[in-house]
Amino acid sequence: MTDHPFPAVLPDSPYASGWDVERDHLEAVAHEDGVVLVTLSQPERRNAMSERMTAGWVRLTAALRADASVRAVVVTGAGRAFCSGGDTGSIVRDETPAAQVRGRMLAFYRAWLTVRELEVPTIAALNGSTVGAGAGLALACDLRYAAASARFSVPFTRLGISPGMATTALLPEVVGVAAARELLLTGRTIDAEEMLQLGLVSSVSGDDGFLEGVLRLAHSIASAAPVAVRLTKSALVGGAPADLATALEWEALAQSVTLATDDVLEGFAATREKRAPRFTGR
Repeated sequence: MTDHPFPAVLPDSPYASGWDVERDHLEAVAHEDGVVLVTLSQPERRNAMSERMTAGWVRLTAALRADASVRAVVVTGAGRAFCSGGDTGSIVRDETPAAQVRGRMLAFYRAWLTVRELEVPTIAALNGSTVGAGAGLALACDLRYAAASARFSVPFTRLGISPGMATTALLPEVVGVAAARELLLTGRTIDAEEMLQLGLVSSVSGDDGFLEGVLRLAHSIASAAPVAVRLTKSALVGGAPADLATALEWEALAQSVTLATDDVLEGFAATREKRAPRFTGR
């Protein structure tokens, strides 16, 4: 991964002191270049998506969305798991009417998929087991990187339930339809090397120093021109534009926007002067 210095944590950032871990089972820390590291923090339960964590996630993504200084978001898990998925205590069979259960599940999915609403690049750092709805969260991010010990599974059918968290849409988008069918229908667990072979992650690194490597990549992304990065992400929502004509129309519009920014002048000046650019987002 690209070597990049670590800017300091912002002392007056709303995330600097960490999100309320006791209340939300989340930690969030911002660096001065706009990289925010979010950690799912309930390691004793392999970072299962509790009601508290879900509510905190909605508040956190809303705060990130409203913060113009954010340039990239890294999501990881505390301890030895990325995320073991939904809280199984809330989804086991009961006498609740199906329509009510459907509403509850939709609210849960939509809460976690707010990560898709962020205009900045999102990166999942898979430090361990990534299961079920936790796999859906990883798939909802723009980029994924795995530690050597990471494992991935979508074992919904083996638990007696159909897939959720938009995995029937997100997994084919990432690995293709055939591989997605195989993983969803078998529910088998794959290791980090197979994740890499399938294109589910961009690279695999040793456990030691893994998160630091992902953060270096995030800092590298954060050093690029913010307007150009956001427009590039928008162009790739859903995988890619529907067709060539649509791509050309979007790119002509997006380039005209970026060509009106101060950052494009800075980018060309930095290239001529053989120095690192200092982009401001203006």
